[in-house]
Amino acid sequence: MKKSMMPAMAVAAMIPAAPSSAVLLSGLRNEAADPERLLREVNQKLDSLNGEVKQTAEDALRQAKQAGDVSQETKRQADQLLTEQNTLKQTADKITEQLEGQSAQLLELSQSVAAGAGRGGSAAVMTMGQAALAEGSEQIKAFLDNGAKGSLQIPVNNAVTSASGSGGGLITGDEERAPVNMARRRLRIVNLLSRGRTGSNLVTFRKQVLRTDGTAAIAEGGTYPASSFGWEKSDAKVKKIGAVTNITEETMADADQLQTEIDVELRYGLDLEEEKQILAGDGIGENLHGLIPNATAFAAAAGLPNQTRIDRLRLAVLQVVLADYIPTAFVLNPLDWAAIDLLKDAEGRYIFGNPHAQSTPLLWGKDVVESATMSQNEWLTGDLEMAATYYDRSEAEVLISSEHDQNFVEDMLTMKARKRAALAHKRPAAMVAGDFTFA
Repeated sequence: MKKSMMPAMAVAAMIPAAPSSAVLLSGLRNEAADPERLLREVNQKLDSLNGEVKQTAEDALRQAKQAGDVSQETKRQADQLLTEQNTLKQTADKITEQLEGQSAQLLELSQSVAAGAGRGGSAAVMTMGQAALAEGSEQIKAFLDNGAKGSLQIPVNNAVTSASGSGGGLITGDEERAPVNMARRRLRIVNLLSRGRTGSNLVTFRKQVLRTDGTAAIAEGGTYPASSFGWEKSDAKVKKIGAVTNITEETMADADQLQTEIDVELRYGLDLEEEKQILAGDGIGENLHGLIPNATAFAAAAGLPNQTRIDRLRLAVLQVVLADYIPTAFVLNPLDWAAIDLLKDAEGRYIFGNPHAQSTPLLWGKDVVESATMSQNEWLTGDLEMAATYYDRSEAEVLISSEHDQNFVEDMLTMKARKRAALAHKRPAAMVAGDFTFA
């Protein structure tokens, strides 16, 4: 084992930390390590020092009477003797504490040592204090013979360390139980729409399709012009989004966090697919009919600049305004917004971005919603809350069953996640979609 070097005062301080049986065990291992003999020698040295201290005090008194003061040499000698006296007194006290109660533990300790030797076992691991007495008795005796001057170092060979076979087997690492999951996209599109609930599989609503306004100034006795209005019934079908995954019963029972983690992952999958469907669903089969397919196609106003991304988005705002709606946001792919944010003027200064500050992305006074769900080079703008309503039929739920396929005979479980919703497009003219392709 690794050796540790211990100063003399540390030996005295560590002795009381070991049980009294440790000294006796040291005696069984090494006859020279006899605490009683050490105590006698310490006390003898202490008696000798007491005499020297007394003699020095008398010399100091005599000098004071004769010369009116005590010499520096006498003071230094007195300080040294008092220090050594205090050290030896503390050492004697520590060894005395170890000797108390040894008789009651002698038989048990002797039997333990004999049993260990009979099994051919290795020597028991001792604490620092036990090892110091067991292996350092000769050094302690020599230190005392030298008048307890200077320092004492004792090599400790049987200390408990972090090595394998010693204390290392009890050392365990910390485990962080929360798993490190893959990244999850921020899903923001659904929050741009108005929300509602439905208790049916079909949402019907009336949408105005005709407005012929004949309102005009009328002369006295004149005929009033006619205005015409018309509505039609529209509907939005409730569609279902879902997924399943299979787990063994043993894994579900043994991994206490597994059900929660899979539940969260399945719900995230539902929300991610929901956002894709809301934004770009083609309406075929069980797909929702998304915002982009229903938005008004971009058409640039004649005679106005249309050479950059910023130009085009301003013209899209104009198109929505001309349709008598007020756009509130742009939906852009992060790459397209970065290209706008990095634009510089002729002097190399950023036009929109500020590298020294964090701010809400804005363009032409409208919020910029960055979403990786939006395809690169495409964009959408408008008052989406006015344009469409998203109806929840049933919110996300996760179910577990053992009755799917061969689950019962294979000890398998199936977790199913699903949600049902409808997307109603009420004012398509309130939004405009386009791309950044320039002729």
